[in-house]
Amino acid sequence: MSSPVISATPETTIREAAERMRENDVGALPVLQLGRPIGIVTDRDIVIRALAAPGFALGPDTSIGDILTRNVITCFVDQDASEAAALMGEERVRRLLVIDRSGTAVGILSVGDIAEHVSEELAGQALGEISEARARDMPN
Repeated sequence: MSSPVISATPETTIREAAERMRENDVGALPVLQLGRPIGIVTDRDIVIRALAAPGFALGPDTSIGDILTRNVITCFVDQDASEAAALMGEERVRRLLVIDRSGTAVGILSVGDIAEHVSEELAGQALGEISEARARDMPN
């Protein structure tokens, strides 16, 4: 996993979030309130929900609380990597917020982390499940 957690708060602006992503070379920021996850904002969220929002674009000084994904998928720091990879496939996500047993964010686990540190085969399986599920959901 990547640690420490590079995060934001609901009040962080879109500009600040994008700058933080650029400075830290990350594509997602967990959104924390009092150290606990309440959502996640990705580079894709900024593009789709802010810049290309239907009707009008949201400005860079808009808070990310307006565009974040509230359903943040988590795994535990002591959870087995194969369980985390299976969860990624089931939930169709490439990243999981890693929390300790008290619910505090401690890191981010990506498919790339699994490939690099655990098993390329396991990462490939997770990515295959993610891709297959997304392909099924695409309109014909």
